[in-house]
Amino acid sequence: MGINKKLKVCMVNLRKITEENFIDAFNLKLGKSQERFVSHPIRSLAQAYVYRDQCQPFGIYNDDEMVGYVMVIYDYDVPEYDIWHMMIDEKYQAHGYGKAALEQILFYIGTKPFGDSNRVTLTCNRDNDAALALYRNIGFKETGAEDEDEIELSMMA
Repeated sequence: MGINKKLKVCMVNLRKITEENFIDAFNLKLGKSQERFVSHPIRSLAQAYVYRDQCQPFGIYNDDEMVGYVMVIYDYDVPEYDIWHMMIDEKYQAHGYGKAALEQILFYIGTKPFGDSNRVTLTCNRDNDAALALYRNIGFKETGAEDEDEIELSMMA
C-alpha cells in the first residue's frame, strides 16, 4: 500500500517593493522568538530609501502572495553584494520558501545590477540555527568577522 501525499508546488519569485505592495511587506510577521534575529521591513525600507542608488528591496512571493522580504545592497567600498533583512512570515516557514528565495536572490545578484563583484555577504545571529543551516547549505562560509551577536558569512556567486 502506498501513502498518498500532496505535493505542494512552490512558485517563488521576487518582486520589487513598490507603492502597490509595500503595505504587504509591513504586514509580515516573525514568530516572537525570532524578532531579535531580523529587522522588520519597515526599518529596512527606510534604509532602502537612504541607499536607493545601491540597493533593491524585494517581496518574496509564492505565486501572488507575499510570504517574505529581503533587500540586496551593493557595498561600493568593499566591493560586494550584501543580503539584508531576509525574513519569511511565520505562517510560511518550513515550506522551502527561504531556500527558493535565496536561490532567486543569488540569480539576481549574478546579473550584477549595481557593480561587478562576485562576492555575496550576509550576517546572521549566531543563535538563529535555522537560518545558519540554510545559508551554509547554499554555500555560505563564515568569514570570522563578528559584530556583537552577528556572524558574517560570504560566498562567491
